[in-house]
Amino acid sequence: MQLEDVQRVAVLGAGNMGHGIAEVAALAGYDVALRDIEEELVQDGYDQIEWSLGKLAENDRIGEEEAEAALDRVEAFVDLEDSLADADVVIEVVPEKMAIKKDVYDEVVEYAPEEAVFVTNTSSLSITELSEVTDRPERFCGMHFFNPPVRMDLVEVISGKHTAEDTLELIEGLAESMGKTPVRVRKDSPGFIVNRILVPLMNEAAWIVESGDATMEAVDSTTKFDMGLPMGSFELADQVGIDVGYHVLEYMHEVLGEAYRPCPLLVEKVEADELGKKTGSGFYDYENGGAQVPSDAIDADVRKRLLAVMANEVAGLVGNDVADPPAIDRAVMLGAGFPDGPAKLADGEGLDALVDVLDELHEETGEERYEATDYLREAAEAGGFHGGSGGDAEDGEGAEGDAFAAYDTLDVAVEDRVGHVEIDRPHRMNTISGELLEELSDAIDRLDADDEVRAILLSGAGDRAFSAGADVQSMAAGGAEPISAVELSRQGQQTFGKLEESDKPVVAAIDGYCLGGGMELATATDMRIASERSELGQPELDLGLLPGWGGTQRLARIVGEGRAKEIILTADRYDAETMADYDFVNEVVPDDELDERAWELAESLAAGPPIAQKYTKRAMHAGRTDGEAGLEVEAMGFGHVMNTDDLMEGVTAFMGDGEPEFEGK
Repeated sequence: MQLEDVQRVAVLGAGNMGHGIAEVAALAGYDVALRDIEEELVQDGYDQIEWSLGKLAENDRIGEEEAEAALDRVEAFVDLEDSLADADVVIEVVPEKMAIKKDVYDEVVEYAPEEAVFVTNTSSLSITELSEVTDRPERFCGMHFFNPPVRMDLVEVISGKHTAEDTLELIEGLAESMGKTPVRVRKDSPGFIVNRILVPLMNEAAWIVESGDATMEAVDSTTKFDMGLPMGSFELADQVGIDVGYHVLEYMHEVLGEAYRPCPLLVEKVEADELGKKTGSGFYDYENGGAQVPSDAIDADVRKRLLAVMANEVAGLVGNDVADPPAIDRAVMLGAGFPDGPAKLADGEGLDALVDVLDELHEETGEERYEATDYLREAAEAGGFHGGSGGDAEDGEGAEGDAFAAYDTLDVAVEDRVGHVEIDRPHRMNTISGELLEELSDAIDRLDADDEVRAILLSGAGDRAFSAGADVQSMAAGGAEPISAVELSRQGQQTFGKLEESDKPVVAAIDGYCLGGGMELATATDMRIASERSELGQPELDLGLLPGWGGTQRLARIVGEGRAKEIILTADRYDAETMADYDFVNEVVPDDELDERAWELAESLAAGPPIAQKYTKRAMHAGRTDGEAGLEVEAMGFGHVMNTDDLMEGVTAFMGDGEPEFEGK
């Protein structure tokens, strides 16, 4: 079966994950059969889809017609045979119990079309074992969505022992058609990638507290404000549900052995039905304030211990050919919101040091979970999971000579004389970290120095955010001392200043959130095009901060001092049309036309006369503070272009009613 053959998807299970997956499939244009065992359950799922589509339309993420069309594609069923009629792909999303899933497949094989492909949305159970109760193990794989499916980009596509390559390729294509990022899990292994990292991390956090080596507050403070994770470890366990992680851990313990024995602290919480936010209490009390994670209880020993355990899990996955380091990093960033992948975090700490931590803990406790894997020792000797400085790269270039290949936070490419810089942190709403500032500074320098590049286009990956601002958590991990904050402000000012002072025209394509530092970045460009759904603003004052990357200066030059004060002092958010009225946005376009229009403008500017463009920008910038200086630069530039080949090319084309081909000479 080819992807184009897939027309109808059956989703078995209408709970939180089931109705979410059904909604994603319907939005992608597939006919969807949503089935559950009782009318009330399936109706609840259908109602949730209707509500969610309504919210997406209300928030301008999709149009009203698109929402209605998606809902029309969903049909609710209780009868299993009817739900499977004409299904091309069957996605099973029933409770995470092996026996229940096997019972479902015993029935499914009776009624499913002969060519249908089966996928299970399990988060940890054996794909191979499930496939062997069907009549088509070669057309069976895992398709692990993350909650909520409508928002989360990651889908783990997991191979069972019998899964055919074309099945995996089909399901990866299906995930991409749904707007998701598939990550291949090569081998059936408990927890796959994300849970194999997160669940042992949660367990180790509990063991640290159980042993009295640190407090819960210190662990969460360290994970959230030092390691830069989106939540503290215990805070995350409460959010997901302590029982969810515990049951995954139980399965790992059963299959992988003693190293994954659940900490008694987790057992106590589950037995007491204190499962986290959903029950009102867990590690934190949600009836009296919820999680209050201190920012000043960071413990360096906790950091090293958690990173060491995490590195060991990464090594286990790589050494057993479950996934390679880039895939692991990508999956955990997308699925768990890590600022960097676990392999990269471990490399940054130094694998030698982390091996030493494990060896010391193993000698002290005798616990199997601290026994360093052979592959971790090999990776330490090789200089890291990513090969030290990034493999065979030399002078900042990738293995194939791509000067931009080594960037982790940006995707940079040159096409048709346009240097396209895409902020590539969709898992963090394209927020701006210190590392991103360093890479952006380098990218601007390279693009500015490249004569083949005639214009720069700046955008954000995904459709949720151009950039939602500064990555406050990762920056907090670098320390909150005033001197450090001053240097961070200067770093952003200087980086954005390079963009502003570039001799080449710079266009920002704004889609989704453009807030705080993200708006300051857009302010440093020459022209801004925004999608209709975009939302812009400088919310820093709501946090007790102020714009620190040039926003107090550059914004007023574009919209005037009065409007700039309004935008900054009120900390309000504005739609794209309002910002166009304020002269911040040059053009507002329908959501699905943004990319095409932004490229059209960038390519048009790239076709312009580069020498004249350079002096035009310089004259305008010089005249901001000194009109006479601006006029002088204008005159000098005017005189300079009079002696260029570009002028003759332009005049000749004008006289001949043709299109000039400027070469910057």
